[in-house]
Amino acid sequence: MAILPHILFLCLSLICMTSVVSSHSRHYTTPSVPRLTDLFTHVSVDKSFSNFFGGPNIKLINNGSMTTLALDKTSGSGLASRNKYYYGFFSAAIKLPAGLTSGVVVAFYLSNADMYPHSHDEIDIELLGHDKRIDWVLQTNVYANGVSTGREEKFYFWFDPTQQHHYYSILWNSHHIVFLVDNIPVREFPNNGKFSTAYPSKPMSLYVTIWDGSQWATHGGKYPVNYKYGPFVASLTDMEMAGCISNPTQPGSSCSNASLSSINPVEGPDFVKLSNQQITAMDWARRKLMFYSYCKDTSRFKVLPPECK
Repeated sequence: MAILPHILFLCLSLICMTSVVSSHSRHYTTPSVPRLTDLFTHVSVDKSFSNFFGGPNIKLINNGSMTTLALDKTSGSGLASRNKYYYGFFSAAIKLPAGLTSGVVVAFYLSNADMYPHSHDEIDIELLGHDKRIDWVLQTNVYANGVSTGREEKFYFWFDPTQQHHYYSILWNSHHIVFLVDNIPVREFPNNGKFSTAYPSKPMSLYVTIWDGSQWATHGGKYPVNYKYGPFVASLTDMEMAGCISNPTQPGSSCSNASLSSINPVEGPDFVKLSNQQITAMDWARRKLMFYSYCKDTSRFKVLPPECK
């Protein structure tokens, strides 16, 4: 009879182990939302982007429709859009590196730091590598007019972002900034009230990069990049850039409806505000998956930013 308690102990142990292993394998029924990424034409990487840094670590695939960006001991890598945009819709399907990726940062973002080094704007999607216990993390951020105050919000994923490509998108117009993952809004930054003073308002380029964020990316720098597990390779496809192209040599900007599949992401009715369906989906994402917001960080801010009040 002594064998029965032993078997029972083993069974309980296996149940506990399964619980530990699957605790970050989130299985959610995702809300239904409009697929904004279906409304725009994919752009060719080689025609729409130039090398930003780390040229040898950038590989074009399928006649320029897909690319890989790598981080190794020598360098990270990145692309920059050939055009600057004043509002628009920007998206990429990204597959993140698998394995131990602590300290690795994959960034999809808009910035004009090259043109306005002391008063730059920035809209960030940053995908932060993990340690052995924790999943990849999605971080969103907004900067305006060179103000260094970060407005970070962080989320866990409801899927494994290393198994296949998933859409990461930014909608930026005169009404709001919306961050979307697989077309589900996870954050809205409106251009009204107290938010307006922190709203990006100058033309920006689109960047996609992978780099070493050991000093801060994983648990505030506790877990640096371990190049024993490299190189770290991110795969990108289905790139979309649809908006108003800004030409510094000419006043104003070019917004061609023809280039936007007859949908204007700057002022079109489908983009001025979130639909009820999108609001419900965003509430779902924020309730279930957001684990940090700067507006809740009273240890960091003695006085919270004005839009948080």
